[in-house]
Amino acid sequence: MENIRQYLKDSYTEFMHRVTWPTWISLQKSTLVVIAGSLVFALAIFAMDKVITQVFDFVYTLFA
Repeated sequence: MENIRQYLKDSYTEFMHRVTWPTWISLQKSTLVVIAGSLVFALAIFAMDKVITQVFDFVYTLFA
């Protein structure tokens, strides 16, 4: 039981005093980078889906 108590105490100390938390500005910048990257990735997937759909539709019309 003492080991668990010591673990929790050490975890709390590390969490509150030794962890370097990002600043609010840094967090906002990182969030914007993630949002922008996600949008670019989503648009790339959308474009590939549209191109592949058009290619398959063309191929299907050749054999229909």
